Amino acid sequence: MSVNKLNYILQLADNALIIGHRISEWCGHGPILEQDIAITNTALDHLGQARSLFQYAASLYNELPAEERAAIAPNLNIAADQIADEDTFPYHRDAWDFRNVQLLEQDNKDWAYTVARSFFYDQFTVLHYTALRSSTDASVAAIAEKSLKEAKYHLKWSSEWVIRLGDGTEESHARMQEAINELWAYSGELFMASEADTAMLAEGVATALDKIKTDWFTNVYAILSEATLAMPDANAWMHSGGKTGTHTEHMGFILTELQYVQRAYPNMTW
Repeated sequence: MSVNKLNYILQLADNALIIGHRISEWCGHGPILEQDIAITNTALDHLGQARSLFQYAASLYNELPAEERAAIAPNLNIAADQIADEDTFPYHRDAWDFRNVQLLEQDNKDWAYTVARSFFYDQFTVLHYTALRSSTDASVAAIAEKSLKEAKYHLKWSSEWVIRLGDGTEESHARMQEAINELWAYSGELFMASEADTAMLAEGVATALDKIKTDWFTNVYAILSEATLAMPDANAWMHSGGKTGTHTEHMGFILTELQYVQRAYPNMTW
C-alpha cells in the first residue's frame, strides 16, 4: 500500500465531508419545508460517503510501515503509534492537510449559490463514480457503486433547481446567472490531476479526469441552456490548490466549527 493511495482516498473523502458540512448549514433555514428536508438529507448522503472513505483511509494508514506512519502522524496531530479511525482525519488535521477542491468550501451566499455549487459537483460525481465502479481497488469500486445511486438523485435535484431559478423570474434568473459566473472559476480544479490522481491512475485505481471533462461540459451546457442561462467561457482561468492543501479563507471557519469539540476536549468520548 502506498501513501499515494491514502492521499487519493483522502481527496475523495475530504470532498464529500466539506460539501456535506456546507450543505448541512441550511438545516432549518431552507426556503420551504420540503426543500429544507431534501437538502438536509443530501448533506447526510455526502457525510455517509465521507464516513465510508475515511474508514477505508484509516485502514490504509494503519497498514503503512511504521516509518511511513511516523512521517505522516504529525500532519494528523496524533502520536506516531496511535491507531487511526474514521474520526482521525476529519477532526485532527489542519486546513493545509485537507485535499478537497476549493469549490466545495465556498460560502452559502444564497440559495442560488448553494444550487450552483452542488450542480457543478453533482455533474462531476455522477461521471466520476460511474468510472470508479471499474477501479482495480475493490473498496473504491464498492464505495463508488453505492455513492453513485445517491449522486444521481443529487444531480436531479440540483439540475431541477438550476432550471427553476434560471427560467423563473427576472430576479431568480439574475441570481442564478451570478452564482454560475462566480463559482465557474472554481469548477476547473475538479479535473486537475494531483500527484495522487496520477499515481492511482497508473495502478488502475483512479480514472482519467480528462476523459470525463468533455462529458461534464456537455451535460452542464445542456442544463444551462434549458435554464436560459449563459455558459461561461470554458477556457477561463481557474482557481486551484485545494488538492495540495491551499484553501480559501472559508476553510478555517469551516474547521473551527467542525472540529470545535475535539479541539476543546481532546479525545473525549460520549
